[in-house]
Amino acid sequence: MSHQSETLHKPHGQVTSQGLMNQSTHTQLMKVTLHLQQTMEDDITQLKTQHLQPDPGLGEQRHSPAAREQEASLTRSMCQVDNLFQPCPPLDSSGHVGDGQQAQSSRQPDQLGHHLSDLQATVVSCDLSNRGSDISALYHSSFQHYKTYLGDKYHEEENPLGVINLAVSENKLCIDLMTERLSRSDMNCIEDSLLQYADWRGHPFLREEVARFLTYYCKAPAQLDPENVVVLNGCCSVFLALTMVLCDPGEAFLIPTPVYGGFALTSHLYAKVELIHVHLDSEVTDTNTRPFQLTVGKLEQTMLEARLKGKHVRGLLLINPQNPLGDVYSEHALKEYLEFAKRYNLHVIIDEIYMLSVFNESITFHSVLSMESLPDPQRIHVIWGTSKDFGISGFRFGALYTQNKEVASAVSSFGYVHSISGIAQYKLCRLLQDREWIDTVYLPTNRSRLQAAHKYITTNLKALKIPFLNRGSGLYVWINLRKYLDPCTFEQELLLHRRFLENKLLLSRGKSYMCTEPGWFRLIFSDKPLCLKLGMHRFFQTLGEEKQDWTEKQLEDALREQSAS
Repeated sequence: MSHQSETLHKPHGQVTSQGLMNQSTHTQLMKVTLHLQQTMEDDITQLKTQHLQPDPGLGEQRHSPAAREQEASLTRSMCQVDNLFQPCPPLDSSGHVGDGQQAQSSRQPDQLGHHLSDLQATVVSCDLSNRGSDISALYHSSFQHYKTYLGDKYHEEENPLGVINLAVSENKLCIDLMTERLSRSDMNCIEDSLLQYADWRGHPFLREEVARFLTYYCKAPAQLDPENVVVLNGCCSVFLALTMVLCDPGEAFLIPTPVYGGFALTSHLYAKVELIHVHLDSEVTDTNTRPFQLTVGKLEQTMLEARLKGKHVRGLLLINPQNPLGDVYSEHALKEYLEFAKRYNLHVIIDEIYMLSVFNESITFHSVLSMESLPDPQRIHVIWGTSKDFGISGFRFGALYTQNKEVASAVSSFGYVHSISGIAQYKLCRLLQDREWIDTVYLPTNRSRLQAAHKYITTNLKALKIPFLNRGSGLYVWINLRKYLDPCTFEQELLLHRRFLENKLLLSRGKSYMCTEPGWFRLIFSDKPLCLKLGMHRFFQTLGEEKQDWTEKQLEDALREQSAS
């Protein structure tokens, strides 16, 4: 884990005189409110999981008119309390972000109704089914802050005081290169076949190119078979389809955490598959030689505990390179994980969506497709897409490679509702075919820009002595802000998360990744330099305010003790 080794001058936020008078009271009130919100979120999660263990009597009770009204009343009350004590800071009259000023939007949204509208959306509707109510609650609790960002997005010219998004993992560093390549004449093709229904697995020309592409970049020992490829509209769609065809409702997958939170939402939408967390922690010990290390021993322990609880575990889900940690699994470690899965007859889903985003040249990425022999090839399923490595998440492309023909055929049926447009498939094929441009222009430039952005972020983190994982892959850094939490709880983590948002900066907090330790955040660095610089200014400003609040609280406590004595 990295810490500060050098000191850089950084701007610090100042608190207005009104804020100085009200900050302590406001903080305490917000703590109470956040505790109330956390209680409700936990209740929603509990209700969500009830369908994994059906109980008709409980279901009827949960959706009785009285229960619905009670939930609605609780939500309304919480929203009103939150809005009553949430301050509405004045806009920057100068129209610019400067030292000591909170970054406020040049737009003027209805601040009073902001949190109310978001949280009221989680109220169970009498018009929805049981699962519809659960899905709605999960959706709104997962995306309420992202919706805030969408309503006030930063734009250099049109909305310079809008919210900067360093939470969503998107690569914006090479948009110029990608725009130029996608604008070339070879991308413009309109044929009858592209405008009509196609094979639900994907057009043969795209599946053939994906097979060639993965053979080359995954260093497969033999040419991969296009018949083993299925393409859908995004990697989460592929994962969703796999959980549907591999599991019955209530069955489970093991998943090391912290981990990408989208899997929790996706696994619940259709399949109702339980994700059993293999908890990793940051403490370094004799057996845990690095923070958040995944070992076979931890997999074995979690598997044993699941069986003792009567859980039916069907598989293991891995991400390599890992999100949000950035770990790149060695070939030896991969083989150990696969052998563990074989011992228990588990399917293994391996998401390799960041495989070309390893920017530390001393680290070698090993795809599972590069292995000469797999312990149980019929139960290993690989996911890859272009959203991260090529920065084109808007194309909505995800690919499955599996040697299991039965699984490939079953997943193909989801192309009926999750397919990609023919025109997009053609453009993707042309892009993946251009190996010379990818190898000589795109990948070297992308790697160097990732390196520069990562260095800028980590240098700033070191300046504030903020610990982080230095892994050299992905589009993000996993940072530890627990020293800014007092006490160190998930409620305080949420409070800090909200404070970042008040300063127009969106980050992802550790609990969203099922992390068991409060205080961890994921910080995206793959943004344009100007946006990244401004985002870090707001980052420092927020932490400066937190530090000042802590100092004031310490002073108040000391004065109280002195007065009491």
